[in-house]
Amino acid sequence: MELLQVKHVIKIYNTRLGAQQCTALAGVSFSVSEGEFVAIMGASGSGKTTLLNIIASLDKPTSGEVFLEGKSLKTIKDRELSAFRRDNLGFVFQDFNLLDNFSVRDNILLPLVLAKTPLAQMEERLIPVASMLGLLPLLNKFPHEISGGEKQRTAVARAVITKPRLILADEPTGALDSKSSINLLEIFDGLNDSGQTILMVTHSSMAASYASRVIFIKDGEL
Repeated sequence: MELLQVKHVIKIYNTRLGAQQCTALAGVSFSVSEGEFVAIMGASGSGKTTLLNIIASLDKPTSGEVFLEGKSLKTIKDRELSAFRRDNLGFVFQDFNLLDNFSVRDNILLPLVLAKTPLAQMEERLIPVASMLGLLPLLNKFPHEISGGEKQRTAVARAVITKPRLILADEPTGALDSKSSINLLEIFDGLNDSGQTILMVTHSSMAASYASRVIFIKDGEL
């Protein structure tokens, strides 16, 4: 079953004075089936992060549509987008995006807190996820007390604890050493084996080799 459909997406940016236009995406179309692990590869400036931001509803296309489980993101009202992202998407970023004054536990639980999940249910979800990612001994530590690889595993835990339909990863190994990168990619591989759908943007051929399918983008075209 097709979980994600991107249809004829065009993104054009205007310069500050409007004299010139920059085409970041030039009619991109592809789909991702449920349970796939797909990598999008491209050099810096190829349009891959713009594409991911549009899929994540963080940006809007100039034209074209994105569908998640057959629902067009165009039909979601602006005030409902945050809840839509929280309920359906998990995010893993290159720079972790952890809150420095929150413990590992609180960083992981943050999306559930925002969703007003009952405390007992949060604890029920936390322990299996933290155990799977080797974070149980770190739950009371703060981001400045843990390594880059541990920070990224915390970010992955935060992404999966909501049981998202789709994980979006933007250069997830970009800030990691080779050992931590392989560890993270093996975690993604295990999540995918358990049925999690993953869409990863990367410029790393090593990272892309873990995906079941690789899509190449250049100058805004697949």
